[in-house]
Amino acid sequence: MAVGSPLSPAAWLDDIFASKAAIRGQVIRRNARDIEKFVGRQTFENELKRLGFQAAENAGQVIIFCNREPIRRIA
Repeated sequence: MAVGSPLSPAAWLDDIFASKAAIRGQVIRRNARDIEKFVGRQTFENELKRLGFQAAENAGQVIIFCNREPIRRIA
């Protein structure tokens, strides 16, 4: 079980990707520290790859693009 979370790492990931935004193919944001703490970076990245999603990290926040569309940096 993840330290500090009542959910197992798998349940924590399931909870994120079962959100309305994720199901709709939208964008969600999570604290990078929480990802490290509750599931671990490698497990998180493996799940992104399995789902075909992408993510970006900035200032301690991870933006998860819950779709397979390309990402284009604007500036």
